[in-house]
Formats: sequence, C-alpha cells, structure tokens
Amino acid sequence: MLMLILLLSLTMLINLSSMPDTLSLRVVSYNLRYDNPADGPNAWPHRMDRIVAFVRFYEPDVLGVQEALRAMLDSLQTRLPAYRWVGVGRADGRDGGEFSAIFYRTDRLELLESQTFWLSPTPEVPGSKGWDAALERICTWAHFRDRRTGQTFFVFNTHLDHEGTRARLESARLLHRVIAQKAQQAPVLLTGDFNTTENTPPYAALTADGLLHDALHRTENGHYGPHTTWNGFETLIPDQRIDFIFVSANVRVLRHAILVDLDEQGRFASDHLPVLADVLLPENSLQP
Repeated sequence: MLMLILLLSLTMLINLSSMPDTLSLRVVSYNLRYDNPADGPNAWPHRMDRIVAFVRFYEPDVLGVQEALRAMLDSLQTRLPAYRWVGVGRADGRDGGEFSAIFYRTDRLELLESQTFWLSPTPEVPGSKGWDAALERICTWAHFRDRRTGQTFFVFNTHLDHEGTRARLESARLLHRVIAQKAQQAPVLLTGDFNTTENTPPYAALTADGLLHDALHRTENGHYGPHTTWNGFETLIPDQRIDFIFVSANVRVLRHAILVDLDEQGRFASDHLPVLADVLLPENSLQP
C-alpha cells in the first residue's frame, strides 16, 4: 500500500511538473529584414528557407514578424501550412509596404478578431505617419482563443520608428493606451522591434505602471543567449536589445531566449535575432 501511495504521489508530481509545458504557449518576435536585393547574399531569397526551418524547428504558437512584405508572407504561408497570419501593409492598409503580421498555429489557436492601427495622431487613418517618424508605423493585434484551455488573450505586434525620437515615445504611449482599453483584464502579449533599449522613455512608457512587463525580467527559469538582438548581418552588436516580448502581469514567463542563428558560412538568418518566450496564461483559464 505504501509503495502504491508513493507511486501515485510521484505520478501526480510528474503530471504537475509537466503541466506548464503542456499548456504553455511559445511566442516568438522576429524582424525578418525586408526583401532588399541590395543585401546581396543576405537578400531574402537566400534566407527564406532558413526562416522556414527555424519556424518548423521551434514551432511557435504565435510568431510576430516585422518588415515582412506581402510576397514574403505569401512565401512563408505556402511553406508553413500549419499557420495562418493576420495583418495589413503599413503604406495603404492593404498590401502596400511592410507588415507587422502575426502568424499563429491554427490547431492551437482560434482567431476571434484582428485589426491594425497606425502609430500616429490619427491611428485609424491608413498610411498616416506620426510625429517625427521617418516612415509609417503600425501595430497589428489579434484576439485569440486557446483551443486547449478556452482562455482568450490578445497579441499585439509592432515596429517603432528607427529615427523619430518623439515618434518612439508617442508610439509607446499610444500602444499602452490601446492595450489598456482593448485588453482590460485579459492576458496580453506584445511583440516587436521597438528600436529602443531599456532605460529609455519609450520602454518606461510601456512598463512603468505595471501594465506590461519585459518577459526577460519575468522568466522563471533564466534567460538563454546574448543580451542583444541586433547584428547587421555581420556580428553581434553589444547592448542593442531592441526587440522585445512584453507580457501583462497575469502571464507567467517560463523561459526566455534570444537565439543566435548562423549557417555553415557564419551568416545570420536576419539582421535581427529572434526573441522566444514560453508563457503560461492564468490558471483560472483552465476549463473543467
């Protein structure tokens, strides 16, 4: 009898320890670098298969990409049939310009709603440019239901301007307002290339009041990889962690990584490194 109790206790312990991995969601943020023929050996046609292999290997449930053009998204969709994506081009609200698209696994997630807004004083106007930004900038969001647990949650994916100091700050403030209004108490994941580092006003605008938290600082099992996400296709550039995954306070972060992805010639798959987090939505999302 004692042995049976010990075995049952051990089984329960194993089941409990494996529950987070069973129910966790894998989230990745990846700036893919737009299809620029001037990149030569680093141009998109030479990197596309490696991005596909990356997705197939790591199997993210949610993948927020930046700088993706429509043809790039179509190529990825053809090669990744387990996924669908949402988003619009920033230039015209249709197919023009770069997308901040969200890919998601259809076997795990049900899409409930999705929209895109512009990071500008007129966020509902397609193609609008904000403040001192050099380019149009957008955020695409999606509302999902987890097919395993029934929990609903929001994913926001964005790309802040690379030149406009005021634009980055005002964009971060706008993101914070929209997330607070739209998500309210629902779990939130925010992915993106923010073109800013920690200890800057845009970062503080997103995190200072506790609505959002940097996933790297919330991870329960440590961080893996470098603390930079920028390489310029040449080498890791120190202290340039400009790509982030943020989570709301009710989301646990089980693990966090910035992944260095080199081929046999020592080439990077993009001029940014992918950021990965395994997260667990609130326990009260579990259905009986």
